[in-house]
Amino acid sequence: MDYSEAIAYLHSLTDYEKTRIERYTPETFGLSRVKKLVAHLGDPHTRFPSVHIAGTRGKGSTAAVCEACLRAAGYRTGFYISPHLHTFCERIQVNREEISREDVVALVEEIRPFVERVPGVTTFEAITAMGFLYLARAGVDVAVVEVGLGGRLDATNVLTPEVSIITSLSLEHTYLLGDTLDKIAYEKAGIVKPDVPAVTAPQQDEARIVLETVCRERGAPLTRIGRDWKYEAGPADLDGQAFSIRRLAGDGAKLDGEYWTPLLGRHQLENAACAIAAIDILGQRGFNVSAEAVREGLRTVDWPGRMEILSREPLAVIDCAHNPYAARVLRKALNEWFPDKRWVLVYGASADKDISGVLTTLLPISDYVIVTRSDHPRAAAPAELADIVASAGGGAEISTNPTKALQRALEVMNPGDGLLVTGSIFLAADVREEWARHMGAPLPDVDETES
Repeated sequence: MDYSEAIAYLHSLTDYEKTRIERYTPETFGLSRVKKLVAHLGDPHTRFPSVHIAGTRGKGSTAAVCEACLRAAGYRTGFYISPHLHTFCERIQVNREEISREDVVALVEEIRPFVERVPGVTTFEAITAMGFLYLARAGVDVAVVEVGLGGRLDATNVLTPEVSIITSLSLEHTYLLGDTLDKIAYEKAGIVKPDVPAVTAPQQDEARIVLETVCRERGAPLTRIGRDWKYEAGPADLDGQAFSIRRLAGDGAKLDGEYWTPLLGRHQLENAACAIAAIDILGQRGFNVSAEAVREGLRTVDWPGRMEILSREPLAVIDCAHNPYAARVLRKALNEWFPDKRWVLVYGASADKDISGVLTTLLPISDYVIVTRSDHPRAAAPAELADIVASAGGGAEISTNPTKALQRALEVMNPGDGLLVTGSIFLAADVREEWARHMGAPLPDVDETES
């Protein structure tokens, strides 16, 4: 088996990342299969402490900040995320070094006999088991693990972490997780374990009440950003932003202070605050992370594809705003960082997203719209996207692929315009790769065989 064959084997299992999920139930999702699978592998997830993160938006950024701060403190970190941006190897990292392709092949060959003993194992369940086995064998001191979908029935939820984090919640995957915020909050709160502290970002009341109720029922101490920790935004520019944070309860915390991060958008301060509050809790549970380590982690954190400035001249910004809430957050950030800027919008999205809601938010700041599709099975057809733009009162040019879309966008940009690429992480990846080719820059490591 070579690397492409290993990836193909994983995708040959039930792959809900590439096909629409029709039922979100313990029969289709659930922990029974993954529990059996990791048991065959010696329960590797029990051999390292962890931070477990769920949410609608910001869980990846929060995970990246947590990992960077723990690594800056001298801990050997594990990092498990999904989906990946450019290559499968991004999903499993130790000290932010991606798993090698050779190790991917070896792990797939090792787990394959056990996968075949457990009927119905999904792609994500197999990858999760692989990731936990790799991190355990690597001897990580702590792993930062991002939920794949939801929380309650997610394969990563076999973990009993040191602290759980729930980032900002909004309506997402409503046909699976529920069509109200309280239903979605219940699914995300499924990662809360009895007696294990939890941290939550500021939430709308409907979600907050559910999270508080679940934590109270499970005896999980709940830390709320806004109530227990307060942050204030400081000066910001194209390089990053400063902020201050302090714990409101008791006599404060050793992590109170001034910080700076290259992550753009005020929403990233909320994510950073969640990470700092979680690290403070880790400090109460035996970890030693100084304010200086947190400062270094925040200063050096890298999380591409999230309000990322690809170029300042011409101005090109890329983001993964995949639902209306994320689009509103993005628009607010763009208005603050680039006031009165008009944008050429390159847009592509997965067919199961609220495309109309996203476009309704972004069209008012866009003078020209180009719709396209990524090389992903769930990507919506550009003609369908153009129809949605028209129904929202706009017009769109259709481009058959991200390469042509980017070329066309650069042609139609007026002096002073900005280029905005958004809609899905898959489009962001395609455009980042094409931009590197366009600029003659080193290409990111890419899995050419994945589709």
